[in-house]
Amino acid sequence: MTTYIQSVGMIEFSSIAAGIEAADRMMKASSVEILMMKTICPGKFIAAVHGDVAAVQAAVAAGIDGADGAVADHFVIPSIDRSVIAAMSGIAGKPQGPSLGIIETFSASSAIVAADRAAKTAEVDIAEVRIAMGLGGKAFCLLTGDVAAVSMATQAAADACAETAMLVRSVVIPSVTPEVMRSIL
Repeated sequence: MTTYIQSVGMIEFSSIAAGIEAADRMMKASSVEILMMKTICPGKFIAAVHGDVAAVQAAVAAGIDGADGAVADHFVIPSIDRSVIAAMSGIAGKPQGPSLGIIETFSASSAIVAADRAAKTAEVDIAEVRIAMGLGGKAFCLLTGDVAAVSMATQAAADACAETAMLVRSVVIPSVTPEVMRSIL
């Protein structure tokens, strides 16, 4: 995998078999690289690829085509924030700031979109993007920073998810206790 991530596309499938078949179509359709392909709860499959924007768009279109109604959610982010990739991979740095923003979503895809929107809206640290494992198909992202930045970024992320009816809830905790912060991260 290259170290530079230009564009990311992901499809979330309600069927594992359909997801694997579509992932194969995605790879055959365009010159992209695999970012992540795996099963998630509850019995879903995600296929995420990266490459140049046109290639990612073509791969996602090919993955959706022929999925026979098995697509739960999808996205193409032309210029994804690098901190989102780190948070998805579990290698985000130590979160900074006293405030905690939480965006809970109905899909893994929408949590990634939310995290990217938050990172591009205000000076916040994307502490984690938890993708539907042990969450009954839901996902969430956690961001930290000063209260004004966290509030602004959380609102922008929540708005992005609300546009597609994928928002469960968003919360900003202005001064989260150190015990809670240590326990969740």
